[in-house]
Amino acid sequence: MALMNGDSGSPQRTALAAIWRAAGGDSRLLASVGLHGEGNLPSVFAVSALSTAAMAAAGLAVAEFKEAAFGQSPSVTVDHRLASLWFGTSVTPLGWSLPPVWDPIAGDYEAKDGWIRLHTNAAHHRDAALRCLGAPPDRDAVAAAVRRWSADGLESAIVGEGGCAAAMRDLASWRSHPQGQAVAREPLLWFEAQEPADADQTPVRPPALPERPLAGVKVLDLTRVLAGPTATRFLAGFGAEVLRIDPPWWDEPPLLPEMTLGKRRTRLDLRDPGQRDRFTELLSQADLLVHGYRADALDRMGLDPAARQRIRPGLVDVSLDAYGWTGPWRNRRGFDSLVQMSGGIAAEGMRRHGGDRPGPLPVQALDHAAGYLLATAAMRGLTLRLSDGRGSCWRTSLARVATLLTELPSFDGGPPLATAATADFKSDPEETAWGPALRLKPAVTVEGSPIRWERQAGPLGTDEARW
Repeated sequence: MALMNGDSGSPQRTALAAIWRAAGGDSRLLASVGLHGEGNLPSVFAVSALSTAAMAAAGLAVAEFKEAAFGQSPSVTVDHRLASLWFGTSVTPLGWSLPPVWDPIAGDYEAKDGWIRLHTNAAHHRDAALRCLGAPPDRDAVAAAVRRWSADGLESAIVGEGGCAAAMRDLASWRSHPQGQAVAREPLLWFEAQEPADADQTPVRPPALPERPLAGVKVLDLTRVLAGPTATRFLAGFGAEVLRIDPPWWDEPPLLPEMTLGKRRTRLDLRDPGQRDRFTELLSQADLLVHGYRADALDRMGLDPAARQRIRPGLVDVSLDAYGWTGPWRNRRGFDSLVQMSGGIAAEGMRRHGGDRPGPLPVQALDHAAGYLLATAAMRGLTLRLSDGRGSCWRTSLARVATLLTELPSFDGGPPLATAATADFKSDPEETAWGPALRLKPAVTVEGSPIRWERQAGPLGTDEARW
C-alpha cells in the first residue's frame, strides 16, 4: 500500500523521528514531511523504510536552513519507491557499461568454524589478505586457504596486516562483543558546538537565493566509496561548491558515475608537507569539511578537530567511520559489507531466510543511510552557524546506523519493489564523462528548491586544488 502522511507508527516515521531527534532538530518540523510511494527492497530488515527516513531527514534539514535564512517554511516530500531505488544505483549507462563493482577475490568464504568476508577492492587490502593466506590471487586457492583458518583468527590476522575482513557474528554475539557494546552506547549523531569566533575571523556568508540555498557554500570532501560521497552529492544538488580530494593512488571506477555528480575533483597527498599546506589553505576558506578517514588519521597529521577549527573558525566538521568512535575497534578499517557481517545483519538474513550462507542486505544501505545522516548534520551545522557564527563537529558510524536498522520494526505488508522503469528516470539523458546515461529522478523534494546538479560526473583528479 502507498504511504500516508499520517502513518505516524510506520517504520519510516519511526526512523525519521530517531534521526531528526539525534540531529537535534525541532520536532515540530516533522509534520511538514510528506511520504508517498510504495515498494520495499527484499530484506528481513526495514531497508526501504531506512532509505526513506534518511532522505527525509536530509531534506528536512534543508527546509530548516531555508526557514532560518529566508523566513520560509517549505514542505518536504519523499518518494518511498525512488528512495529505495537510489539506495541501489541512480545511473543507467546508455551505450556503455560500468566495470565490475567487486574485485574477483572479494566475497564471503567458509572458514573452519564459520564465515568470513574479505574486502579486497583496494589493491593494498587484497595484497594484505593474500599475504596472510599465502595464496595466489585465485578465488579457488583463496577458498582452500581460508578453510584452514578459524574465522576470528583470520579476521585478526588480516586486520593486523593492514587489510579488511570481518567474521560473521549473529546479533546476540555482536551485542555482547566489546565493540558492539561501545557502539550501542554512542549516539546516532554525536554533536559538539565550538566556541564563538571573532566576527572578523568567521564571516558568515549570506545565504544565496532560496531556489539554490547552498550556492556559495564551500565543501571540502575527503570521502570515498559511498557514504561520504552520498552526502556531498546531496549538498551539491542544492548548489554547494564541492571539492573532492583524493590521494594520487586512489581510484574507484565503478562508483564514479554515481558518486562524482555535481563535484569538482582534485588530488592531494596529505602525507606530503607541501600538499598538506595546500589543503590547509583550502580548509581555511571552507564552510564544511566532510571526511571518512579512520578516527585517528587526521590527528596523526596534526589536523585534529581543534586544529581544524583554528584553521577555519566556524567550520562545520562532519565525519564518519566504520566501527564507531569508541571501543577497541575505533580505528579499524571497515566498509558497509564488513559491518553487516560483524554486526549480525548477514547472520540474521541467513537465519530468517533459512539459507546456508550469509544473507546480507540487498543494497549497501548502511553506507547510503549514513551519507544522508552526514548531510543532515552538515545542514544542521550551517543552520546553527547562521545564528551566532559558531562552528560545530558532528560524527556517526556505519555500525551505529546498523544498530538503528536492526532495531526498526519490520515493514508490515506492502508490495515488493518493482524494477526501475522509464517513469522513474529524468526524461533527458545526462551527459557523463563516459557517455550518456539515465539518472533517477530525485527522491526528495524541498518546496521551492529543486535538486539540480551543475557538473557532470567524471574521473578523479581532473581539477586544480583550488576554489
